[in-house]
Amino acid sequence: MKIQKSSQDYLESMLMMQQERGYIRSIDVAEHLGVTKPSVSYATKRLRENGYITMDREGFITLTDSGMAIAASMLDRHHTLTRFLIALGVDPKVAEEDACKIEHDISDETFAAICAHAVRHDETK
Repeated sequence: MKIQKSSQDYLESMLMMQQERGYIRSIDVAEHLGVTKPSVSYATKRLRENGYITMDREGFITLTDSGMAIAASMLDRHHTLTRFLIALGVDPKVAEEDACKIEHDISDETFAAICAHAVRHDETK
């Protein structure tokens, strides 16, 4: 099943919230993504329907195994691309923003080639 870019962003943000705070709440996701609470409500409904998240009675969100797999993949892409762009000399803030845009649109083949290139040119070896 192909997941939309916006859903990838939500899942990635949720994983970041979990790692930073130990919990995930809709309000924190809205703040992190700069979207409205109704937008998050709609997105979480769709993510629940597709089996990517669950929510408890208090409104805390948990990533399912499939949601976690997507979120972890997107976060890995994001971190890898950010480091790669910084290594190319891009300002870290710009690299972070650009990585967020690029991570959704490049193919697995291109991402693998970037990773292979980065490994070959890793100066920390």
